Amino acid sequence: MNNWNQFLTAQGARPPATDGALLHDFGQSLTVPQLQEGFVAAITDQGLIGLNGDDAASFLHGQLTNDVEHLNQEQVRLAGYCTPKGRLLASFLMWRNATTIYLQLPRAIQPAIQKRLQMFVLRAKAKLHDAALDEANQVVLGLGGQRANAALSAWFATLPATPFSKLDHALGTLLRVADAFGSPRYQWLTSAATARDVWPQLAEQLAKGGNDAWQLSDIHAGIPQITAATQEQFVPQMVNFELLGGVNFKKGCYPGQEIVARSQYLGKLKRRTTLVSIADASAVAGGELFAVSDPEQPCGMVVNAAPNGVGGFDALVEMKLGAIEEGSSAAGAVRYGSAQGAAVHFLPMPYVLDALDL
Repeated sequence: MNNWNQFLTAQGARPPATDGALLHDFGQSLTVPQLQEGFVAAITDQGLIGLNGDDAASFLHGQLTNDVEHLNQEQVRLAGYCTPKGRLLASFLMWRNATTIYLQLPRAIQPAIQKRLQMFVLRAKAKLHDAALDEANQVVLGLGGQRANAALSAWFATLPATPFSKLDHALGTLLRVADAFGSPRYQWLTSAATARDVWPQLAEQLAKGGNDAWQLSDIHAGIPQITAATQEQFVPQMVNFELLGGVNFKKGCYPGQEIVARSQYLGKLKRRTTLVSIADASAVAGGELFAVSDPEQPCGMVVNAAPNGVGGFDALVEMKLGAIEEGSSAAGAVRYGSAQGAAVHFLPMPYVLDALDL
């Protein structure tokens, strides 16, 4: 087999898109119990921007919501990219090695975001490129659940000790991201050749999934991702970004910084993102939510949604604080699509929502 796509096709994944894009997903969706026990997912819907050059860190430091200049080679961070009005155009998983700073984001919005960032480089010594084309980043595997550590130990003598940390290895880069279900989760970026070698053993030990499985684990970890459907909809705090360490309020200016800071310190934000389950197979990012008590206007929006393997979707939803409280205390109080739509069932969040309603 010549490439990773051909290998995945042989394993039962969907065939490549007609435009030659990478595989979309495996055909099956995993359930929450399967994710809890242990899973490996081929992640094919994430793009990767690489920045090189003497001014790469200082340039990004002035563009993103988080500190880039003090990001070291053992750390992984979340960061946002805002409009001048403080609305998120993109959210990134960010890390670096000795020569390159990496920004992971949905592949669908990467070209436009990369072009926009490039416009502002001007005289800075910073060069952007599609880092997913680099041999070391050809494949991204997501792993999590109770058996993930044991599975990875066949290739890694040690693993990143805490969430949002990383290690570089001869077999690739291993990122530990936010935990879910009380267990660590990892992204393993590696070459197609290495992926072909390790996949059979991983798939034998762990439940096999794709983009849907990884997105479902992200959702249950409470980690939002801005997609094409939700660009310019939220200031960072609406999707809990500062609770997740994605906003540094001491780093200085970046696009939208004044509005983000005002939302934090003046207590004007009365919306948060929480975890729900929706018994509707049509739930998508950007879909609207309605409170039965106020049916004329939406009370929130789906940030991310993924099939939960039992016929519905689990989702992160951004909502008015009052609607979250109402929906958490009364079954059926919030609906998807309209006030007569599918009921929204509220689930426990993996971290405390520290409301900014001061």
